[in-house]
Amino acid sequence: MNIKNTFIALRSRNFALFFSGQFISRVGMWMQRTAVIWVVYSMTHSIFMIGVATFAEQFPSFMFSLGGGLIADKYNRYKVLILTQTLSAIQAIALTAFAFSENFSITIILALSVFLGVVNAYDVPVRQSMIPETIDNAEDLHNAIALNSSLNTLARLIGPALAGFVLVKFGAATCFLANAISFIAVIGAIAAMKFPKGKFSMHKIKTKAKFKEALDYLAANKQISTVIWIAAISSLLILPYTTLLPVYAKEIFKGDAATFGWLNAAMGFGAFAGSFYLASLHKSADFRKILLFNSLLFGISLLLFSYSTNVYLALFFAMVGGYSSILQSSIIFTIVQSETDNQYRGRVVSLIAMAIFGMLPLGSLLVGYIAPIWGTQFTVFIEGILGIMLGIAFSKNLMSTSKKLKQIRNEQQNSIISDGHANGHYEQVATTRRSLDK
Repeated sequence: MNIKNTFIALRSRNFALFFSGQFISRVGMWMQRTAVIWVVYSMTHSIFMIGVATFAEQFPSFMFSLGGGLIADKYNRYKVLILTQTLSAIQAIALTAFAFSENFSITIILALSVFLGVVNAYDVPVRQSMIPETIDNAEDLHNAIALNSSLNTLARLIGPALAGFVLVKFGAATCFLANAISFIAVIGAIAAMKFPKGKFSMHKIKTKAKFKEALDYLAANKQISTVIWIAAISSLLILPYTTLLPVYAKEIFKGDAATFGWLNAAMGFGAFAGSFYLASLHKSADFRKILLFNSLLFGISLLLFSYSTNVYLALFFAMVGGYSSILQSSIIFTIVQSETDNQYRGRVVSLIAMAIFGMLPLGSLLVGYIAPIWGTQFTVFIEGILGIMLGIAFSKNLMSTSKKLKQIRNEQQNSIISDGHANGHYEQVATTRRSLDK
């Protein structure tokens, strides 16, 4: 761990713009998401409808993410990103207008959530795949990926906390307005980025951009596909515990929107600490070992949180859960983005989007259906058990791959020469991966 290098990727002007613009926008987005969940629960008093609201935004991303991955690999990522961010801004403006006009209903919320989900299907693969193009030095890539993860987690810390207080003082419409205004920053930052002429021409791939190619690629690179499976299972069976946070805030802790905001903020604070730790790691760190440890820690934190009746203890366990869950997901993104060949990266990232945006809404529906039957606290307790089982199930694979990678990198240490460009870095990673497959 080297704190000195925690923010080293920000020395690249384009990444600094990308980071700052996205950060402001993500704070606004988390304010909107928190407000939507609270409004849906307040209007319906239904746990199941919270799951439906989550499903409405995220499942369309699952349905269309393959197309997003193909576009990320084939077309100009910069132009596509401008388009997706503009469409997201239009969604936020529409939600704000309906809220202030008081012509608001669950149907409108769900319809606009579906629209945003479709946009995100194209936005996420393009945005994630574009990170390497924003850095000037290949050595900063791991740090850039980690900082990008911390961007969303810091927003998750600030956004829900702000939303909790804004909901109490000004109402949901103001949260939606804040999100709409935040897009000025992100679109302006993207427009200010400067790239050499022809920078994105390399993404107009010569071969047919078929999804089968990505599947074949992952079949030949099981050390990448394994972590995608972890993301999918965790998103389906463990991460949906967040669907039940409004119930904890309102029913178990007898609180209000501010309590809900504090629970989200506690998770966000833990997630930010985890992202800071990840950003401080050297690129040679044993990411798979850290992934295994935090998968187990995540399950344990849910066990402890599930039956907490003291709000302060619950906030602490929520913080530990936020810390471990973000390290789990961020390390998966780090492994995939740093170990995947450039020509497949967009499609492989879209598979992670499928794993998250497909499984999480299904899991939210499942939790929304089961919790009224089993009880909210017992449901979260079971999710904790499943989290521990997930870590145990993949422990042998992760440790074996970690050991092989360490041996290979030690052998290559004296022969690796960086050419100072991201493509050189990916060729180095590809060489390591080919050695691993032998």
